[in-house]
Amino acid sequence: QVRLVESGGGSVQAGGSLRLSCAISGDTSTLYAMAWFRQAPGKDRDSVGAFTWSGGSISYVDSVKGRFTISRDKAVNTVYLQMNSLKPEDTAVYYCAAATIGVHGYSVWGQGTQVTVSS
Repeated sequence: QVRLVESGGGSVQAGGSLRLSCAISGDTSTLYAMAWFRQAPGKDRDSVGAFTWSGGSISYVDSVKGRFTISRDKAVNTVYLQMNSLKPEDTAVYYCAAATIGVHGYSVWGQGTQVTVSS
């Protein structure tokens, strides 16, 4: 079973940067895809970006394209979300999620990390 733990959230002024980390433990051979999601107060949880664990291309939601970058370090089983040019509307709780082979959808979630961007 896979377990995810996010870190790196915090408060930053608009235009600033943060890097979130998602540490993966457990049997990574079961992973099919990974994604970052975010949930702003009073809103649904939305995808920020995703990629297949085997190494396919990374897709991003339009609102973060050119500002956010997802990367992976397989040596330490960690996925990162580099966020640049942050805007107040990026304020949300950010989650990493995993889809595992044979299970529909993203079934493994981290605990979330708060990102607050002030104007």
